[in-house]
Amino acid sequence: MPSSASAPVDAPEPPPHASPKGGLDRFFKIAERGSTIPREIRGGLATFFAMAYIIVLNPIILGAGVDKFGDQLDTGQLVTATALIAGLTTVLMGVIGNVPIALAAGLGINALVSLQVAPKMSWPDAMGMVVLAGLVLMILVASGLRQRVLDAIPASLRRAIAIGIGTFIALIGLVDAGFVTRNPDAARTAVPLGLGTGGRLEGWPVVVFVLGLALTFVLVIRKTRGAILISIVAATGVAIVINAIATIPAAAWGLRVPELPEKVVAAPDFGLIGEVSLFGGFGEVGVLTGCLFVFTVLLSGFFDAMGTIIGVGEEAGLVDDKGQLPGMGRILMVDSAAVTAGGFGSASATTCFVESTAGVGEGARTGLANLVTGGIFLLALIFTPLATVVPSQAATPALVVVGFLIMASNIRDIDWSDYTVAAPAFLTIVSMPFTYSITNGIGIGVLSFILLRTTTGRFRTVPWLLNVVGVCFLVYFMLDPIERWLGVT
Repeated sequence: MPSSASAPVDAPEPPPHASPKGGLDRFFKIAERGSTIPREIRGGLATFFAMAYIIVLNPIILGAGVDKFGDQLDTGQLVTATALIAGLTTVLMGVIGNVPIALAAGLGINALVSLQVAPKMSWPDAMGMVVLAGLVLMILVASGLRQRVLDAIPASLRRAIAIGIGTFIALIGLVDAGFVTRNPDAARTAVPLGLGTGGRLEGWPVVVFVLGLALTFVLVIRKTRGAILISIVAATGVAIVINAIATIPAAAWGLRVPELPEKVVAAPDFGLIGEVSLFGGFGEVGVLTGCLFVFTVLLSGFFDAMGTIIGVGEEAGLVDDKGQLPGMGRILMVDSAAVTAGGFGSASATTCFVESTAGVGEGARTGLANLVTGGIFLLALIFTPLATVVPSQAATPALVVVGFLIMASNIRDIDWSDYTVAAPAFLTIVSMPFTYSITNGIGIGVLSFILLRTTTGRFRTVPWLLNVVGVCFLVYFMLDPIERWLGVT
């Protein structure tokens, strides 16, 4: 079992086959995986803080969409749906999959549903498409096809996927913190991203991020217990104090302003749960176009989750020499069921979250951490005001540091001497952050691997199933001309 990149965070691990100390330890195999209950709790908290933004962001993305009939989803109901489905599916993954991989509404997929699918049908119809995609994924898992696709990906490309995810989450951290921003004059200057605002770091929120990042690195390098969680809590405290004594526009903090809420408890609204029309969308857009929508959601969910599972598994040291995670079939089934649950709850497709690496970096190695993360999501149903106190600038340093740890632990294991592997690995690594998509990175890596192996006379070394995956990605990348040909756009 490869060593974890986050090993420096904590004290030396106990022996991998230490005797279980109780029922909880035996069920989750905590001692066997070199962890402890306190580490799992800290890891679960760190993961929640790193991904709690989804409680705010998903309602914003879905709430911005307008369906064919001019209807919009209620923000309060979306908050409830997002927290409820995230909590239930995360707990389910912990109990059944026994891995520290939390789930919530998938970014990118929610935008697809909101901006592309819903405008052509009603909201219940659009969520029905998501449910269908999840059901198809469950069939693929039950047939073993999804596992075989995972096995068909070469080991070096898997490592590249993990590294790509590391660079991707680091970029997410930098952007969400405001340390890196989109250049408004990109068309004129040809510089798409820049430092801070206009090439300068401005404002107290960025200071909070820089201090949090420095503290996280120092604590990690000094092997401090609870390094990531300590830095998140400390940075949040600093942010609350600064926001209280300085005049800072709320927009400068982003989605979450670090201030004590006026009220701690708010009643949840379950009005969107079950508002689904399974096949109504086909009547609105036709069978062929409807199948294209389902295929798009399915493909995004399939490979986003696969990449995240590989990345988090590698970071946690749970992957064996053959690139396998224990209980992979159960993990994939829970992920597939989560897509269906997300559609049923009108929260969009729910999938594995790459921010789970924040908890892994804190020491989480088992599903017990998921019970903590999922439990807080469920508590957030009534404590939503309190759950959104932590600003992005306090949580995102963990993503940058974990991104570094993932890269450091995987990059040496890629065969850089074989260019038919090295070039696809490179393209995978850079495509994820540059296109802001895990799926795009995997697709570009797979297609380039097939191309280079074929053109160098090594086509027979490409597993046949990987060629099938390559065809699927060709369709995925060519969806726009296909839709134009079908008259969809």
